[in-house]
Amino acid sequence: MQIDGSVALVTGANRGLGQAFARELVRRGAAKVYGAARHPDAVTGDGIIPVALDITRPEQVTEVARQCADVSLLVNNAGVMKASTFLDAPNLDAAQLEMATNYFGTLSMCRAFAPVLGANGGGALVNMLSVVSWFSVPMQGAYCASKAAAWSLTKSVRFELRAQGTLVIGVHAGYIDTDMAAEVSSAKSQPEDVAAAIIAGIENGSEEILADERARATRAELLKDDRPFDARMQLLWDSTRGK
Repeated sequence: MQIDGSVALVTGANRGLGQAFARELVRRGAAKVYGAARHPDAVTGDGIIPVALDITRPEQVTEVARQCADVSLLVNNAGVMKASTFLDAPNLDAAQLEMATNYFGTLSMCRAFAPVLGANGGGALVNMLSVVSWFSVPMQGAYCASKAAAWSLTKSVRFELRAQGTLVIGVHAGYIDTDMAAEVSSAKSQPEDVAAAIIAGIENGSEEILADERARATRAELLKDDRPFDARMQLLWDSTRGK
């Protein structure tokens, strides 16, 4: 799929990767770019059309799909990370919010826009996943579970939409230098670099995009043997608990 002349909708376009992606789409010649966010007044950038959307509200998703019926490229970028464990968390609020947003919200967008993409020639659907789709970090286990679910969703949607000619893409990346990872001290990719890698993958027809070096290195290690990786996670967990 070519970006030039396409009509795109990017969720979570008010900041971070979503903002970088929307701006890069404009720069690459997209005919129209909708920038969706819960607070559309925070969506900025020349050529980006703000759209009010909370992906956890199905009625809003349905209405936006009706309003933006010319979309040929959907980028499901909106997400949330609460850094919650499974057993030590005081309640299920964080896990429920992450699943409601990262999984059910993405699912709602896929369901609403699948017929839109089909009517516009197939196009492409991009789900922003994570390296933690493949493994679990216990300190943020609920987030990892939501991204693993979104990875499985992406693969199933790919099967369902292949016949209508829709390219379904899963994007994996490590930490990105955005507000979500502001408290993380590990190495981070720049959102502009990740956006450029995704756009290159879309134009190359890639179904899976490993958008940074951490994603590529992690995938290669896990494919060989995931046991050493899990052993390191156990040591990391134990170290935070003084064991």
